[in-house]
Amino acid sequence: MEKSQYYTDFNEDTTNKSASVACSNYGCESWTLRKTEETRLDAFEMKGLRKILRVSWTAKKTNEWVLKKSEVKRELLDTVKARTLTHYGHTMRKHGSCLEKEIIQGTILGAYRRGRLSIRGQDSPWQSQSE
Repeated sequence: MEKSQYYTDFNEDTTNKSASVACSNYGCESWTLRKTEETRLDAFEMKGLRKILRVSWTAKKTNEWVLKKSEVKRELLDTVKARTLTHYGHTMRKHGSCLEKEIIQGTILGAYRRGRLSIRGQDSPWQSQSE
């Protein structure tokens, strides 16, 4: 394979990528992914690839160029989503009463009264301080 200033032993540097992905995925089963988190994960993945390829930010290379040069595709976001779904399925298959399952299903026992919560006795912040 031809070497250039942007491409230096990518196969040897894949260990860096695997270590950073393992650290970034820690606890991802319980994440709530919104659009902003998805874009941040994509940006993090591209930043890691640029670091592995040693592409400077002044080089003005596009993300497509970096993906083509590294010969990989974006997979961090897909991995996070797959692990979240796997964890959800694992939680739903639990038998008996499990707090985590009840929270996800929204079936916690008890009822709240409608309307504003009542304030009783000493807990009132509106009582006079002179007493």
